[in-house]
Amino acid sequence: MRVYVNQKPVDLVPGMQVRHALIGAGQMAKIAGGLKAYDAWGHELGLDGALTDGMKIFVK
Repeated sequence: MRVYVNQKPVDLVPGMQVRHALIGAGQMAKIAGGLKAYDAWGHELGLDGALTDGMKIFVK
């Protein structure tokens, strides 16, 4: 399955969580620094949240 973190594609196996997408995109340091992950509609995502194919995640 492919998701996008800040428009960068990240390939993951089904069943992975938001946390795994952020790790794959190298964004966990920003999350640890206080930034948050949001979906394409601006809703905040939890690190344990489920992913769907093609999902877009933004760290800000």
